Amino acid sequence: MARTDFSRIACSIARSAAIVGDGWALLVVRDITLGLHRFDEIQRDLGVATNVLSDRLQRLTACGLLEKHRYEQHPDRYEYLLTEKGRDLVPALLALMAWGDRWEAGPDGPPLLMHHHDCDHTTEATVTCRRCGHELTADTVDYRPGPGGRTAPGTALIAGLL
Repeated sequence: MARTDFSRIACSIARSAAIVGDGWALLVVRDITLGLHRFDEIQRDLGVATNVLSDRLQRLTACGLLEKHRYEQHPDRYEYLLTEKGRDLVPALLALMAWGDRWEAGPDGPPLLMHHHDCDHTTEATVTCRRCGHELTADTVDYRPGPGGRTAPGTALIAGLL
C-alpha cells in the first residue's frame, strides 16, 4: 500500500502531520525542547532504535525544525538544536501536553509541570485569540476559507467553504 503524502494536501494540519505526525518525531522534539541535544542522550531517554532515531532527526532537520551542530571531531559528533521553526512548534506541544494532562495523565497526575518565568507560577497551556485574548475552543470558533484553500484530495471540507 502506498503511503499518503500529507505534505501535498492543502491543509495546514495535514502538512504539519507530514513532519511531526508520528510519536517518535514528537518525542524527539520534546526531548530537544527539554534539553537533550545529543543523539546518545535522546536514544537513551526514548529507548528508540538507532535507525528510527536517525531517520527522525534527519527528517526534522530536512524540514527545518532542527539544526545539526558538530560539537566534537574525530569522530564527528553532533547535537541538535531547535530552529526558529522548531521553537514555533513548542506552543503546539504545550497544548498537546495540556490535553494529555487533562485526559491521559492517570491517577498520579501530570508527569511534568510547566513553570512560567514571567509570572513565576506553575501553569497549563491554553490557545487564545491573538486579537482579544479569549480562549479558543471547539465551541468558540468556526472556519472560513483562507487564501491557500483549494479543491484537491483531502480538502473536501475546505473546498466546501470556498
